[in-house]
Amino acid sequence: MGLISFLGFTLLVAGYAWWKTRGTDEKSADGYYLGGRSLGALTIAGSLLLTNLSAEQIVGLNGQAFSEGILVMAWETLAAIAMVITAVYFLPKYMHKGITTIPEFIEERFDENTKAILSVLFLIAFSIVLLPTILYSGSLAFSTMFDLPTLLGMSEGAVIWLCVWTIGVIGIIYAIFGGLKAVAVSDLVNAVGLLIGGLLIPYFGLKMIGDGSVGAGLNELWTENQDKFDVTGDVTSSIPVGTIFTGMMIAQMYYWGTNQAILQRVFGAKSLKEGQKGMMLAAFVKFLIPVIVVLPGIIAWHLFEGDLSSADKAYPELVKEVLPPALVGFFAAVLFGAVLSSFNSLLNSSATLFGFDLYKKFFNRDASEHKAVKAGKLFGVVVAIIAMIIAPFIANAPAGLFDYIQQALGSLSVPILAVVLVGIVTKKVPAIGAKIVLIAGVIMYVCTIFMRPSYQATALAEADANGITDAAQLAIIKAEAFPHFLHIMGILFVVNVIIMLIVGAIKPKTDIYVPKQTEAIDTTPWKYAYIVGALIVLLVLSTYLIF
Repeated sequence: MGLISFLGFTLLVAGYAWWKTRGTDEKSADGYYLGGRSLGALTIAGSLLLTNLSAEQIVGLNGQAFSEGILVMAWETLAAIAMVITAVYFLPKYMHKGITTIPEFIEERFDENTKAILSVLFLIAFSIVLLPTILYSGSLAFSTMFDLPTLLGMSEGAVIWLCVWTIGVIGIIYAIFGGLKAVAVSDLVNAVGLLIGGLLIPYFGLKMIGDGSVGAGLNELWTENQDKFDVTGDVTSSIPVGTIFTGMMIAQMYYWGTNQAILQRVFGAKSLKEGQKGMMLAAFVKFLIPVIVVLPGIIAWHLFEGDLSSADKAYPELVKEVLPPALVGFFAAVLFGAVLSSFNSLLNSSATLFGFDLYKKFFNRDASEHKAVKAGKLFGVVVAIIAMIIAPFIANAPAGLFDYIQQALGSLSVPILAVVLVGIVTKKVPAIGAKIVLIAGVIMYVCTIFMRPSYQATALAEADANGITDAAQLAIIKAEAFPHFLHIMGILFVVNVIIMLIVGAIKPKTDIYVPKQTEAIDTTPWKYAYIVGALIVLLVLSTYLIF
C-alpha cells in the first residue's frame, strides 16, 4: 500500500509538471533558466520553500533537535528575517537590472574575471557540498523509512549507493531536460504535499505520546523535556546564543540574498511585485517550518528515550514509527519530491552559471543562445555525476549532517556576501578588491577550520595536566579554546569588507559605476512589502521572547 501511494503521487507530480510546461521555449536562455519570466508569487513561494526544504534540512535539523532541542530553530526562524531584508532591499536592486545570475551583476559592477571567480565558487559549493548532502540525506531517509537493507538483502552502505544514483539520475532528467519552469511547477505541488505530510508527523507523534490526545502529548513533551525547549544555547551547543548576532545572520543573508539557486526562482518572476510577494509568503511559512523540522526531533527524543545509533536517523525512524503504512508511502513520495526539488534546482542553477557565465567567456565567445543552453545542460550532467560519487562518503563526516553543511559553506558564504554587499553599497571599490576577497576570504576561513583542532587539543592537554576529568567541564574548555565557526564567519565578514574598502580608498575605481535599468519586466515594488515584512520580523522576535 505504501509503495502504491508513493508511485501514484510521484507520477501525478511528474505528469502535472509536464502538462504545465509543454508550451515553454526551453531552447532560449529566458525560457530554460528563468521559466520565460512568467512565475507568479504562489509558484515562487512554493519553489523557494522546496529548494530550501529538502531531506538534508528535514533529516539534518531534526537530528540536531533530537540532540540539542529547540535552539536549532534559529536556522529557520531567522531565515524569515533574511528573506524580508532580501525582498525589500536586495531584490529591487537586482531586478531593476534585469539580471539572470548574481555573477552577471558582479560582472556589471566589477568585471568579467571577478564574475568568473564567483561562478566557480558557486559551482564548487553546489557540486562538493550541497548536492552530495541532498543525495545522502534523502537516501538515508528512504533506506531507514522502508528498511531497504532488509527488504533488498543488501548492506546499508550498498543501499545508500543505490538510492543516491537512482535519485541522481531522475534529478538529471527533471532539471537538465525540463528547465526552471518544470522544476518550479513540480515544486509548488510538492510544497503543498510536504507541508501536509510534514505536519502529520508531529500530529501522529504527539498522539502517540498522549495516548490518542495531541494536547496531552504536547503537555507531556513540554513537561518532561524542559531542557529541550530553551533557545539560549551555551558555548558547547551548535548555536551558542551569541552567534545569533554574528555569523548566523551572515549565513542567512548569503543564502537568501546572494545564493544563485535561491534567487533564480525570484528572477523568474513576471514582475518585481510578484517576486516580493512570493518571497514574503515564503518567509511567513518559513517562520512556521520549525513545527516540521525541529519539533519531530524532540518528539523522537522522547519516544526513543534518546537511544538511537545516530541522531540523523531520528526523523526517518519517527516517520516509520508513527505514520500508518499508506501514509508512509505518500510522505516518502513528498520527501522524494523535496529531495528532487533541491537537487534539480541546484543542477539547473549549475547549468545556468556555466552556460551563461563561463561557457561564452572561456570556451566559445560567439556561441548562440541555444548552444550556450546546450553546453550548460551537459555541464549539469557532469556536476550531478561528481555529486553522486561524493554523496555516499558523507556518512563518515564527523559533525552532524546539518552542522557539516553550514561549516563547509562558511568558506564561500562570507566572501561572496561581502563582495555583493560592497558592490551594491559603494561605487568606487575596484575589481581587484573583490578578487582579493573572493580568494583570500576562502583561504582565511579554511585556515581557521584547520587551526581549531590543534587549539582544542592543546586546551584539553592543559586540562588533563591540571587534573580536570569532568566531562561537562572538558566540553566547555574544548568549546572555548577556539571561536565558534559562526563567530569566525562574523569576524571574517567584517575583515573582508574592510579589505575591500581599504583597496577602494588606495586605488579607487576610475570609471564610476552607474547601475543599469531594465525594461524587461515591471519593476514597480509591492506597496505592502515594508508593512508585511515588519509583521514577519515581529513574529520571529516574539518567538524568541516566548522561549
